[in-house]
Amino acid sequence: MTDQAWPWPAGAATGIGSLPGTDIAEAQRIVLGELPALPHLPELPARGPGADLIGRTAGLLVELPVELYAARWRIAPRPGRDLRRARDLMERDLDQLAEQAEGYAGPVKVQAGGPFTLAAALELPIGGRVLRDPGAVRDLVGSLAEGLRDHVAAVVRRLPRATVLLQLDEPSLPAVLAGRVPTESGLGTYPAAESGTVATLLRSLVEGVGVPTVVHCCAPDVPVQLIRSTGAVGVALDLSLVTDLDPLGEALDAGLGLLAGAAPTRPPSAGRAPTSAEVADRVRTLWDRLSFPRARLAEQVVVTPACGLAGATSEYARAVLAACRDAGRRLAEE
Repeated sequence: MTDQAWPWPAGAATGIGSLPGTDIAEAQRIVLGELPALPHLPELPARGPGADLIGRTAGLLVELPVELYAARWRIAPRPGRDLRRARDLMERDLDQLAEQAEGYAGPVKVQAGGPFTLAAALELPIGGRVLRDPGAVRDLVGSLAEGLRDHVAAVVRRLPRATVLLQLDEPSLPAVLAGRVPTESGLGTYPAAESGTVATLLRSLVEGVGVPTVVHCCAPDVPVQLIRSTGAVGVALDLSLVTDLDPLGEALDAGLGLLAGAAPTRPPSAGRAPTSAEVADRVRTLWDRLSFPRARLAEQVVVTPACGLAGATSEYARAVLAACRDAGRRLAEE
């Protein structure tokens, strides 16, 4: 294994992004209280359009305005109220972060939809998804890279002593690569994207934003080796969906960091949140199956929930974040 350092402290835990509710001040307090080593900017999709993954990310695009049409986001001819709402929500979130995390000097994680998940969801003005037009996909990647640079700069202005870790959410990436994204009629699918082109465009975005980046995918068949080739420092995935250990093991052995989704996003049948010991054991079991030395685990791995927690109760979400935090500490002490 490599001797590289990862952009988070040993034994860190963080959230994937979304939380339940509509109170951003309370969400910030929970994150900063429960995840002190690697807090993240909470997302609250229950606030409605513009707070969802696609609308929130589309609001960051530069010179590509968006609007809601028939409950779907599409490229618009000019900025309008839907775009203003998305940007106002983000500005409010950043101001709240500055107020509550004033003086914070560690790493902080921000999340945005990745370009291929965005391309699979955003519609062109003439109809069809951005994904259908390779030129439009390239334009989208460039616009998103510029918007994310501005977004990172906005975080740094508010928290000048912090360092920013970017998470690109790519739940649709496996479907894009496999040609499983349905057309609007539902009668067909878009052609599979060429993996080399996908890797090149993702790499250009990661390099263009210029901060350490992890790619999150909570779907099966995460393309771990492709993600590693983009220059990302880590991959975030749901441990319960990992079936083929070889690609993950090769990537981790080469130095890729892991945000290990080890706590379920909904209560199991027992009705309680997992304990920190149970969460730590899930991470430790995977690490041991990969035959890696325990000494590296707490440095290379960040403990997280399996995915976002927007669908959980507030009590369960808080308990899961606390369990992840304490699991990370347990692993660091071993």
